[in-house]
Amino acid sequence: MTGEDIRSWIRGLPALTGTPPQAPSTFPDRPNDLFVDWLREAVAAGVREPHVCALSTVDESGVPDTRYLILKDVTDAGFWFSGSSVSMKGIELQANPHASLAFYWREQGRQIRIRGSVETETGPVRDADFVERSVTARAVAAASRTSQVLTDPDEYNRVVEEAVARIDKDPGYVCENWRAWCLVPETVEFWQADQGRRHQRWQYRRTEDGDYLREVLWP
Repeated sequence: MTGEDIRSWIRGLPALTGTPPQAPSTFPDRPNDLFVDWLREAVAAGVREPHVCALSTVDESGVPDTRYLILKDVTDAGFWFSGSSVSMKGIELQANPHASLAFYWREQGRQIRIRGSVETETGPVRDADFVERSVTARAVAAASRTSQVLTDPDEYNRVVEEAVARIDKDPGYVCENWRAWCLVPETVEFWQADQGRRHQRWQYRRTEDGDYLREVLWP
């Protein structure tokens, strides 16, 4: 397949195939509340895995990195996710505690983009997040030398089995490297598609006094 053929093929793929809901007529004061409203609508509409999002971070050199993960909670403070401090995201957040989250709900033609600073929690929230995971998920998190080269699959199986045994003996065990992170939003954009490309965009922007200014953006 030539480069031109690939371009034609990609451009021919269908897009914006979802059915957007009725656009909001009223807006809450805080973006967190509108996010939860949209998330509930996504669940009710049958959107698959609507809590999965793309987390983007940058390393100490400013090079971006993106991966998908599961949103764990939404509070007045912000949007919560978790992982290992020795993972790439953990290392990058340590070097530069700013990030973005992006959600895409194809069935509804909706996107949400969240940008802000990231705070680290190593106390009760972190502990509860780890303990609530399945035994296998906890064992993998505790045993994994995340992002390092795996040269011996047998060693991987052995250390995971050892971690399972440790957790069975101590159900309240929490991995030392586990972290809960809260993305404190500076801007949150809600995007709703239109098949004629007359998309709708609403942005919340945090002001100096901690409140949010809501703005309508050009598509």
